[in-house]
Amino acid sequence: MPIFLPRPSPIPHPPSQPITSLSRLIHRISFLFLSAPMDRRSTTTAKRILKRKLEQEFAAEDGRNRKVMVSESDNAVPQQDKRSEIESQVRVLNSTFSSSESDRAASRTAAQFLSQLAKNADFVETIVDCGAVPALVMQLQPPPDVSGDGAFDPVQLEVEKACSFALALIAIQPQYQQVIVDAGALPLLVALLKRHKSHINSGIVPLVIRKATDAITNLAHENSNIKTLVRIEGGIPPLVELLDSVEPKVQRAAAGALRTLAFRNDGNKDEIVELNGLDTLVLMLESEDTKVHFEAVGAIGNLVHSSPHIKQKVLHAGALQPVINLLSSTCSESQREAALLIGQFATADSDCKVHIVQRGAISPLIDMLEASDVQLKEMSAFALGRLAQETHNQVGIVYHGGIEPLLKLLEAKNGSLQHNAAFTIFGLANNEDNIVDLIKVGAVQKLQDGDFMSEPTRECVSKTLKRIEENIDGRVLKRLLYSMRVVERTVQRQIAMALAHLCAPADRKAIFLDNNGLDFLLGLLDSGNLKHQNQGAAALYKLATKAPTILPVDTAPSSATPQVYLGEKFVNSSTLSDITFLVEGKRFYAHKICLLASSDTFRAMFDGGYKEGQAKDVEIPNITWEVFDLMMRFIYTGSVEVNIDVAHELLRAADQYLLDGLKRLCEYAIAQVSKHFPFCW
Repeated sequence: MPIFLPRPSPIPHPPSQPITSLSRLIHRISFLFLSAPMDRRSTTTAKRILKRKLEQEFAAEDGRNRKVMVSESDNAVPQQDKRSEIESQVRVLNSTFSSSESDRAASRTAAQFLSQLAKNADFVETIVDCGAVPALVMQLQPPPDVSGDGAFDPVQLEVEKACSFALALIAIQPQYQQVIVDAGALPLLVALLKRHKSHINSGIVPLVIRKATDAITNLAHENSNIKTLVRIEGGIPPLVELLDSVEPKVQRAAAGALRTLAFRNDGNKDEIVELNGLDTLVLMLESEDTKVHFEAVGAIGNLVHSSPHIKQKVLHAGALQPVINLLSSTCSESQREAALLIGQFATADSDCKVHIVQRGAISPLIDMLEASDVQLKEMSAFALGRLAQETHNQVGIVYHGGIEPLLKLLEAKNGSLQHNAAFTIFGLANNEDNIVDLIKVGAVQKLQDGDFMSEPTRECVSKTLKRIEENIDGRVLKRLLYSMRVVERTVQRQIAMALAHLCAPADRKAIFLDNNGLDFLLGLLDSGNLKHQNQGAAALYKLATKAPTILPVDTAPSSATPQVYLGEKFVNSSTLSDITFLVEGKRFYAHKICLLASSDTFRAMFDGGYKEGQAKDVEIPNITWEVFDLMMRFIYTGSVEVNIDVAHELLRAADQYLLDGLKRLCEYAIAQVSKHFPFCW
C-alpha cells in the first residue's frame, strides 16, 4: 500500500550550520524504522520491505532532493574511493568527542554522512570494517566535559539521533547485531529512551527517542540473546512508559520494539505484562492512526503467541472487540495481524469461539478470503478454521457465504493457503446442516479433483470426503432428494455426481432409479463441456465398479477343499515365503500352503510332478501384474473388489486357475454393467 509520510517538525540548528537537503531527508526517512521487520517475518522479507519503503520515500521527494540523494549515495562511486571517505568520517568521530561547538558540529556531520551511506546495504560492510561502530557508540553519550543540562544541547541531540539512526541501519544485517552490542551500545540506547522524563518539550528529544527505539528493535530482530540483554539492561520499562507518549510516532516505535522483544521470549513477555503494558496496547488498538494500531495489534499477537495465560489476560483487558474491529481496517497489515490474533483467541475455549462470531467477526473474515493479499487470505482462513471447530459457527460461516471462497482457495498455488482452506472446510463438513450446501456448490468434485501440494492437506481432504459420506443419510438424504426434484439442472447434476461417489449402497436405487439420478449423470455425457463429460463418466464409472454391492451376490459353491486365508498382510510378503512368481519381470512372493488350499491348478502344479514343484521361481507369462495381484489377493483374503476395467482379464485368470468364487465375482460385475449401462458395450 502507498506510504504517506508527514514532514517532521523543524529542527533547530546553530546559524553556522544551516539545514541541508541531505539532513532534511535523513530526518524524514526516520519513519522507515518505525515499522521495522518483526520476528514473524524472514530476514529476507524484512530487507525487501525496508528497500521498498526507502524507494517509496525517495520517490516522494522533490526533484532537488532526489538529486542530492543520488550525488550522496551514487552506486557508481568505486568502493575504494568511498572507503577513504568513510575512514575520514570515522576519524572525525574519534577525534571530536568533546563539548566544543565545532567538535559537536563536526561529529554531527560525520554521523549524518555515515547514516546516509548506511542506507545502501552495499556499503555497510565497509562502514563496519572501517571501525565506525565503536565510534558511533562512543558518540551516543555526552562528551566527558559536559555537565548539567549540556547533555540536551540541540547539536548534541542531533549527534545522538544520527548515531542511533546509523546503528539502526547497520543492525538490519544480522551479522552486525552482536558487533554493535559488544561495542556497548545497549545501555547507552536505553539511557536515551529515558530522555522522555525530562525536556519532553524539546522538539528534538522525541526524534532521538525514536531513533534509539528503532536501533533497539533492529538489534533484537530474530536475536534471542539480544532480546534478553535488552531486558537485563532495563530497556523494557522505558519502552512501556513510551506507549503513553503524546507523540504518536514515539508510541508506534515503542510498540514496534515491544513487539520484537516479546516474540518467543517468555521473560520479556512477563515483564511487559507485569508493567501493565497490555492495558495501553489495548487502548492503542482503537487509534485512528493505522500505523499505531498495526504495531499495537502485532505486539499483542506476539505476547499471546504460545502463552495461554497471557491470552486470557489480553481478553480480560478488553481486547476482543477492538481486534474484531480491526478486521475491517483500511490497513491490510492490521487486518492480517487481527485475523491471526482472532485465530489464536479462538483456540482458547468454545465460549470464546462463539463470542467472536457473535461480535461480528465472520463477515469481514469471509470478505478477506477474496483479498488480493495472499497473507491476508491465509490468516483469514486460519481464523475461520479455528472458529469452524464449534457447531453453531460451522453453520454461521456457511450462512455468510464462506463455502465458495474457501473452495476457490483450494486452487491456490500456496501450500499454507490450501491447507488452511481445507482445514476450514473439514470443520464445516462436521455439521449435517452444511452437507447439502457443500454438495450443491460442487465441493465434492473440487475436493476429489484438486491438486493439493502437501500430504497433510491431502489427508485433510480425504477425511473431509469421509465426513460428508458419513452424513449422507436420514434428513440430509431427504433434503438432497428433494433438491434433485426442485433445483436447477446444474445443481441436480452436482448432487447426482456427489451421491454416485458417496452414498450408501442401500440408497442407490432410490437415488439413481426412483429419483432420476441416473438420467442426470447420463445427461452430462451429452454436454458440450469436456470437464462435465469427464465428471459424468467418472460418476458412472464409480457406480459401475460398485455394482456388485447394489444387489446381493450369489455366493460361489463351497469348495470341497477347506480354504486357508492368510490375510491381506501376507499378500506379496517375503515373510515365510516359500515360492516366488515372476510376473512382467517383477517378483511376487507367495506361500504354497495358501495356494494349495485355494486352487486345484496350483495343487497340480506343486504336487503333480511338474518342474514348477521343485523350482524356487515360477514364471507366469500370460497374465499382467495387476490381474495377478488381484487374483492373489482373492486367494489370500477370500474377497476382492472387481474393477470393470480388468474384469474380463481377471475372469480368464480365475478360469485358468479354477478359482470359482473369483469367477462369480467377475461374471456378476460384467453382467451388472451390461444391464445398467448397455451403452458401454
